[in-house]
Amino acid sequence: MKLLIDMNLSPRWAITFLSATTADHWSTIGRHDATDAEIMAYAREHGYVVVTSDLDFSAMLAASGAEGPSVVQIRADNLDPSVIGRDVLVALIEVEDQLERGALVSIAPGRPTRVRVLPLQND
Repeated sequence: MKLLIDMNLSPRWAITFLSATTADHWSTIGRHDATDAEIMAYAREHGYVVVTSDLDFSAMLAASGAEGPSVVQIRADNLDPSVIGRDVLVALIEVEDQLERGALVSIAPGRPTRVRVLPLQND
């Protein structure tokens, strides 16, 4: 699994994830002012899972009916990887199979991880 960390998360997340997987922060790959759509297109083309705290990515998946890329939303007040990084990493490892197949995953430390298989269906 290859992780692409969105600009709204610290580059330190890449270091946190490197113990278990390949992880790159968008700032090392693309333009700092890239749109979410550009980041999604890059992730899809290069086999990345997008890691973000931005809800726009899930809205894009829902609106498009796309089967990928997978998106992981970290939902926490404190997004410091030194505080919640281990919990997020454990959750990622638990849902790796679903992410490889295509999923929207919401991780909120202290709560159950939510997984929705792609493409998202209107409920």
